[in-house]
Amino acid sequence: MATTTLQENRESLLASLLSEEAFRPSEPRCLEDTGLPASLVEALVCKYLNISGVSSGRTIANHLCLPFGILEPIFQGLRTRQVIVHTGSSALSDYSYALTEQGRTRAQDYMEACAYVGPAPVPLADYVLSAQAQTIRAEAPKRAQLTEAFSDISVNSVLFESLGPAVNSGAGLFLYGAPGNGKSTLARRITMCFGQHIWIPQTLIEDGQLIKLYDSAYHELIENQEETLLRAATFDRRWVKIRRPTVVVGGELTMDNLEISHDPRCNVSEAPLQLKSNCGCLLIDDFGRQRIEPADLLNRWIVPLENRHDYLTLSTGKKFQVPFEQLIIFSTNLEPSDLVDEAFLRRIPYKIEIGDPDECEFHHLFELYSKTFGCEYRADVVEYLEATHYRNCNRPRRRCHPRDLLNQIRNYCAYNDLPMEMLPEHFDRVIDSYFTVIAVKE
Repeated sequence: MATTTLQENRESLLASLLSEEAFRPSEPRCLEDTGLPASLVEALVCKYLNISGVSSGRTIANHLCLPFGILEPIFQGLRTRQVIVHTGSSALSDYSYALTEQGRTRAQDYMEACAYVGPAPVPLADYVLSAQAQTIRAEAPKRAQLTEAFSDISVNSVLFESLGPAVNSGAGLFLYGAPGNGKSTLARRITMCFGQHIWIPQTLIEDGQLIKLYDSAYHELIENQEETLLRAATFDRRWVKIRRPTVVVGGELTMDNLEISHDPRCNVSEAPLQLKSNCGCLLIDDFGRQRIEPADLLNRWIVPLENRHDYLTLSTGKKFQVPFEQLIIFSTNLEPSDLVDEAFLRRIPYKIEIGDPDECEFHHLFELYSKTFGCEYRADVVEYLEATHYRNCNRPRRRCHPRDLLNQIRNYCAYNDLPMEMLPEHFDRVIDSYFTVIAVKE
């Protein structure tokens, strides 16, 4: 009776842990479930043994992220053809394997054809289904999610009310306004309004070509807590669970970043930025300052924005369709109408200006950052700063000013062994170095 109750509790807990997932890759039970040909798996086994020398069957299975039961017939077939041999027994009814002379020759041929030695790939068709199931447009976050995502930053009520419907729609948007007012910060927080976790394959395969999708520069792994808790939650380990990605690119963006990059030496490709940002956000920061013309960039995306799918080209010349399921945010210091034409603006339905903070918000920002910098907030000193260094010279406020000025004061105080304080004389000292405009002589 106690055992039955324990099992029911485990199943209930597992159901609750997985209830928020729109998609979960189930563990394959046979080779057919993986969607991969036996020849590809055999090549991965041989290439791994060529590098490792001797490995147990379970070690190989862990490296390829495939169940051991699927690989046992592969090992047997390779042994029968004298490609690999047993070198001894291993734990849990397993064996250690090594390549034969014939196997080493074959492994070298495999390496010359494709040097990839990693987790077994996932067919593109399976990834397409996962992207459709986990699309960010299906979330439609409400006011509560927006409030939580912006809880520790300053967003005035007018801006908040404008952002809400735009984020809820999952459509693209322009954030424009003067530099230093937090456009990039807002764009990063928008991703937090949506479901936090998604599953992506580590590597894709299409028409025999391997495309690496997982990128630690943009994807943050989530530990599988349910696996740790229950030891019974199985999933396809070719996939990884990550936080919804926010891919940020700035002036370094080129057209090549939007196409599959192929390394001819190892015959392995890398997914473009828009594919890595699927089911998340793609932020084009400082739009209009890239090394490519805005029109060229926007023409590349005008069809994907309309149809929600993109076309990529393999190194073989084959074109194939992929999902275009992300929230695209253009952040710019320039007027959107100066950058793009009306046809494209129509496909980015929300254009939101991020204006300068008013006096009340400026004080609030100093109050927030004073806690970060470990000093007492003094409203009278902020008022002195505004009267002396803003109103007198018609200097516009920016949301980055409180953080940057307090940071300079902290550096000055640390250098002179002074306590970190908001004092008028401290602001007088750092204001010139912060706002000095360097004139360039002809």
